[in-house]
Amino acid sequence: MSSTSLSKSSRTRRSNVDSSAPQHVGISELEAHLGYWLRVVSNHVSHAFKAKVETLGVTVAEWVVLRALFDSDGIKPSELAAKIGLTRGAISKLVDRLAAKDLVSIHSDAQDGRAQRITLRAAGRRLVPKLAMLADENDAEAFGHLDLTKRSALLAMLKELVEHLGLQGAPLD
Repeated sequence: MSSTSLSKSSRTRRSNVDSSAPQHVGISELEAHLGYWLRVVSNHVSHAFKAKVETLGVTVAEWVVLRALFDSDGIKPSELAAKIGLTRGAISKLVDRLAAKDLVSIHSDAQDGRAQRITLRAAGRRLVPKLAMLADENDAEAFGHLDLTKRSALLAMLKELVEHLGLQGAPLD
């Protein structure tokens, strides 16, 4: 059958289909996935916060350690690791970096000379409220347009997802 013998409706149907675009029947659009939108928001909020805390000379991971020590000063590295949900090796590296910045001290435990305790130094104790203010500002910039009811609902849903998925540990990246 020659192309001149095709009916007008057949030619019209074929011309409306973009033959260069692959046809994937049954495959959902990228933007239909909740995970996609969570990643878009998470990346934006995380990168904005990272830039803010770095102006004060710390990383997001170091901020998490400092904030945990602010509430539980003088704890063992193993306790800090459990509290934050990181390995002892990761905590050791972070604490060493913070000690080099004179933000924390590492000293022997008075009751168990083999164990160590980590405490905030005065500079670390002064830095935590500044970093917390940056975290609050970052949240306000990202979520401040939501009324209190929506913000509370979003927080509750995210916590429910964390629990349902059995997620542990601070989000550091």
